[in-house]
Amino acid sequence: MLTIGQLASYAGVTIRAVRHYHQIGLLPEPERDASGYRTYDAAAVVRLIRIRTLAEAGVPLARVRDLLDADPESFASATAGIDRQLRAQIRALQEHRRRIAQLGTGNSLALPQEVVAYLDHLRASGAPEAIIEPERDAWILMAARYPEVIPVLMADKVAQLANPKIVRLYQLIGQIAENWQDEEFLRETADLMSELLEQAADSGELDRQDELMPDEAFIHLMDSFADAAHPAVARLRELIAERGWTGWTRIEKRQPEASRRGAGDV
Repeated sequence: MLTIGQLASYAGVTIRAVRHYHQIGLLPEPERDASGYRTYDAAAVVRLIRIRTLAEAGVPLARVRDLLDADPESFASATAGIDRQLRAQIRALQEHRRRIAQLGTGNSLALPQEVVAYLDHLRASGAPEAIIEPERDAWILMAARYPEVIPVLMADKVAQLANPKIVRLYQLIGQIAENWQDEEFLRETADLMSELLEQAADSGELDRQDELMPDEAFIHLMDSFADAAHPAVARLRELIAERGWTGWTRIEKRQPEASRRGAGDV
């Protein structure tokens, strides 16, 4: 007859595991002998080895008891089902590994691949890291709200980086991020923004804004995010307003005062 330590040693498990199997009912716990010790026979060793083998094969302990007492047909069916579950878990883990690998430095967290590629183009154009983070977070919001328009928007954004004036705009914004109280940089940036907006208006690009972003509440959310991202945003909004533009996430040409008044107001 064997002590619990010998049983564990022969079966290749720990004493703690033996006690756990007793507790959950997988391994019957023998009565104590006259000396107050529990002793085990060969049948206990065989059962414990079978428990260990099933557990090491990935069988959940909740299923082990059924398999220990199953007939050959039931055993084959149960193990086939467990194998399917394990294969599904493996596929899920492989997908997790793929996604973790894609995260890289974290820039791709919660972002479609098109946005990640755009941010890489932005860096390659010389845009400083000071503006990459808020740009990235803004696209996280946009991709969550309008995932269907992201491919079109990103294709446009990447194409725009071929324009030296767009690149210059990002460079100026980067300088403002580091020295946001420099009025000269702010005014130069507002002038360039106004020029680019005029071009966008002439090409009909601004007319697509309502189609791409029809949710007014989301526009307000994005505007508030921009305002909170950097104190320079409020001043830039004032400066582009002086140049005839309203809004931020969705920018529109402000109508002249005379044209906004009705004929009866003249």
